Amino acid sequence: MLVNLSKIMSTKGKVEHILAPLELKTFQQEGTDYAFGEVNPVELTITHLGDKRVSIEASTNLTVLIPCSRCLDDVETKFDIHVSKELDFNESDEDRIKELDEANYVKGFDLDVDQMIYDEILIDFPISVLCKEDCKGFCNVCGMNLNHGTCSCESTSLDPRMAAIRDIFNNFKEV
Repeated sequence: MLVNLSKIMSTKGKVEHILAPLELKTFQQEGTDYAFGEVNPVELTITHLGDKRVSIEASTNLTVLIPCSRCLDDVETKFDIHVSKELDFNESDEDRIKELDEANYVKGFDLDVDQMIYDEILIDFPISVLCKEDCKGFCNVCGMNLNHGTCSCESTSLDPRMAAIRDIFNNFKEV
C-alpha cells in the first residue's frame, strides 16, 4: 500500500494515524516463496516535524510459514515488527547514500508500506528453523519423516569416509 506523505507535510505538526492493510501475498527470498500464516494491518503514525521532516512509527504482528530445517514441515514463525524512522526530504539522494540510509520504501513523497515491512522481515529472517527441539528429520535411506513414525531401515549406517579409522581400531582391539 502506498501512503502519500505530501498531504501530511502540508501542515506543520500534523499527525495522522493510518491502519494500512498489508498487500504482500508471500514473502520472497532467494527464489523461494514463503506463505503468510497470520497477517495483521500495519498501524502507522506519521508526524510532520516541520522543514520537510517526517517521523514514521509503524507496528504489526504477522507469521510466516517457514519449513523446518530437518523435516521440512511448515513452522509458523512470528514476527513482531516495530519501525521508528525519521525522514528528511531536504536531503538529496547523494546525501542519503553517504549516510547509508537504506530507505528504499520511500519513492518521491510516497511511502511503500509493503516494502518497509518486507525489509523488516528480511532483517529478522532466521537462518534455520526447527519445528521442535528434538526434530528427528528424515531417514537417510528411505526418506520417511521420522517425527511421524519409524521405518524398517537399518539404523546403524556408518559413514564410509571413516572406514580407514574404523579399520585401525578393529586391528588394535584388545581381547
